[in-house]
Amino acid sequence: MSVPLLNDRDIEFLLYELLDTESLLGRSRYSEHSREIFDASLRTAKTVAEKYFADHYVKGDQNEPTLVNGEVQMIPETKIAWQEFTKAGFLAAHQDYDEGGMQMPEVLVRTIMAYINAANIGTAAYPFIAIGVTNLLRAFGSHEQKAKYLPLIMDGRANGTMALTEPGQGSALGDITTIAEPGDDGTYRVFGQKMFISCADHNIADNVIHMVLAKIKGAPPGVKGISLFIVPKYLVNEDGSRGTRNDVVVAGLNHKMGYRNATNAALNFGEQDGAIGYLVGEAHKGLGYMFQMMNEARIGVALGAAAIAYQGYNCSLDYARQRPQGRLSSCKDPQSPQIMLIEHADVRRMLLAQKAYSEGSLAMCLYASSLFEDHNSAPDQEQRQRAGLLLDLIIPVVKSWPSKYGCVSNDLAIQILGGSGYIREYPVEQLYRDQRLNPIHEGAEAIHGLDLLGRKVAMKEQAGFKIFLEEVERDLAAARSSGLVENLVKGLQKALESLRLTTGILLDQVQADADKGLANATMYLDMFGRVVAAWIWLKQAIKSAQVISAGCAESDQGFYRGKLQTAQYYMEWELPAVYQLSELLNSGNPVPFDMREEWF
Repeated sequence: MSVPLLNDRDIEFLLYELLDTESLLGRSRYSEHSREIFDASLRTAKTVAEKYFADHYVKGDQNEPTLVNGEVQMIPETKIAWQEFTKAGFLAAHQDYDEGGMQMPEVLVRTIMAYINAANIGTAAYPFIAIGVTNLLRAFGSHEQKAKYLPLIMDGRANGTMALTEPGQGSALGDITTIAEPGDDGTYRVFGQKMFISCADHNIADNVIHMVLAKIKGAPPGVKGISLFIVPKYLVNEDGSRGTRNDVVVAGLNHKMGYRNATNAALNFGEQDGAIGYLVGEAHKGLGYMFQMMNEARIGVALGAAAIAYQGYNCSLDYARQRPQGRLSSCKDPQSPQIMLIEHADVRRMLLAQKAYSEGSLAMCLYASSLFEDHNSAPDQEQRQRAGLLLDLIIPVVKSWPSKYGCVSNDLAIQILGGSGYIREYPVEQLYRDQRLNPIHEGAEAIHGLDLLGRKVAMKEQAGFKIFLEEVERDLAAARSSGLVENLVKGLQKALESLRLTTGILLDQVQADADKGLANATMYLDMFGRVVAAWIWLKQAIKSAQVISAGCAESDQGFYRGKLQTAQYYMEWELPAVYQLSELLNSGNPVPFDMREEWF
């Protein structure tokens, strides 16, 4: 079963019509680029994805990494993929020219990764985390640290990790127990264990640069005592060559239901004299530094979820177009030819839902990436500030909505394939297993609900939330002036007002009783996510309507009409769920909160 990784026409639409990425060429940072360079980079990414990542998607799942005499062994295709990704320059695509990078816009780098994710999410984890580590070091590392470690990762000699979680502590990072003891030479000795560390060890590169959260001995309790350390698997000599082995070992590999080609391990630091670590930035400010990588990873995980959902949608669409099955209810002739699955209304319903989730997720992630770009490179300071505030608000939604509804989308792919959907001869069962990790990766759904309601909405006197409301209202005004999409306005306007009302009520509930007020935060996250998704679909519908009204080629009519129909589906079939959520939230429905452990 061979289907496209994504939809090249949709990528073109998102980048150049919806987000107007070509306008970035007017910014000084990107003045040496061109539309042709952007497109060439995307073609290269697609080729690398198809040739070097997709080729071992199944093999990596069936032959996951093993631990042999303390060393991780992997299928050889993984190293080849890593080398080809590096050779294409993508590990350094986002970095400055003078650092050996390609100085690509964030939204282009994310689109490159979307192709890689769609081809093989397990192997894609290695460059995904490596890029995050380089960004973290570039932002907060000392001059000496950047000079020593950035070239190693950017040219593929080393990979990286983010080592946060511990066996006894998941998302409650304030309770971590890993300790860093200061040495006389300015280094630290790190002791402790980390769990569920992705890409923690491998044989695809010469070194692994662990970014480790730990508490310096005697540090304040809680999150205010967390520091960030560079702890390489092998110490790095002054000339950049690999030195002696550090005191960090793989205690064991975890066997996941998905992402199987990405090693996931427990790491022991300091089994002997202590793992040598190097403090990044100031002591006790490590969590703040790590939040940059965590937020970047949250968009990245969402992008992976979008790509997996998209691949599942492409697979089920291809199958539905080619598989004959039954006849319409109106047909009474048993000898008449069978019709294709896609001619059954319920199959089209499921495909439409998949299209709404997958295309909506990808658009949401790339929109968030465009906000990140504006926050960092927009020429106008006010534009930078607005983009930063809006992005900070919606990151919990961007991470969670594609992850949650990506699972629904991939489940529908299995349903459409029927019996073929749950056998390994077809890819959709593996896609579902890969997808199911995403609502947990980079913070479980509830964590993001607490973050959104407990912090982000109220932050800075609701500045981000107010900007969000303004932006949606602006698009609603634009939609009212278009005859092709004015039917979409009423539903989103009503849902937006419901969200505005519910947000105010919930903030009062949180103020009165934080535990009870935040008890239903995950439902608020879902409500908010549905509104954001509807907004993203409205944006796509407005742009599609503008093109149709201006007159587009006959060959493009189906593409734009498909966008309009999917937007209408989402507004009328998916968005109305916000009203039940609103009713439960506004009343502070206490049923789950009041349940007692002994009653289960």
